[in-house]
Amino acid sequence: MKRSVYVLMSIFVTFAATSPAAHAQDEGKSLAATLGIYAFPKDGQALSQQSKDEASCYDWSVSNTGSDPFDLQKKGEQQQQQTEQQIQQAQAASAGAGAAGAVKGAAAGALIGEIAGNDVGNSAAWGAAVVGVASRRRAHRASEHAQEQAAEQGAEQQQATEEQIAGFKKAFSACMEAKDYIVK
Repeated sequence: MKRSVYVLMSIFVTFAATSPAAHAQDEGKSLAATLGIYAFPKDGQALSQQSKDEASCYDWSVSNTGSDPFDLQKKGEQQQQQTEQQIQQAQAASAGAGAAGAVKGAAAGALIGEIAGNDVGNSAAWGAAVVGVASRRRAHRASEHAQEQAAEQGAEQQQATEEQIAGFKKAFSACMEAKDYIVK
C-alpha cells in the first residue's frame, strides 16, 4: 500500500514538473482529462479512488506501450523546432551560395578579361552576374529540396508520435474500463 502511494505521489510530482500536466492540475483536471480521455465512475468510485486508478492505469499503459505521452509531446515539440531550424539553415545556405558564386564569377571574369585583353572590370562584372545568377538558381533548387525534405521528415515524425500517443490512450482506456469506468 505504501509503495503504491509513493508511486502515485511520484507520478504527480513528475506531472507537476511537466507543463501540460501542471497546467491541467492548475485547472483542476484529472489525469485522464489531461490526456484528453474522460472517465466516469460506473460504480460511484470516490474521486480519490479514481485518481489512484488513473495513476495505476497510467503506469500500466506506459509499461505496456513503451510510450509516455508527456515525453512524446516534449519530443514532438523538439522535432518541430529542429525541422524549423533545418528549413532556416537551407534558406540561409541558398542566400550565401549566390553571393559566393558572384565572387567566383567575378574572379573568373577578371582572369578571362585579362587573358583576352578586354576590360578587366567589365569582364569581372559579367562573370559575377552570370555565375552569381547560376549559383543562386542552383542553390535555390537545392534549398527548396532541403526544405521539402525537412518538412517531410518532420511530418513523418509527428505522425509517428501521434500514433504512439493514440496507442497509449487505447491502453489507458482499456485499463480504466477494466476498473469499471465509462471511458470516452
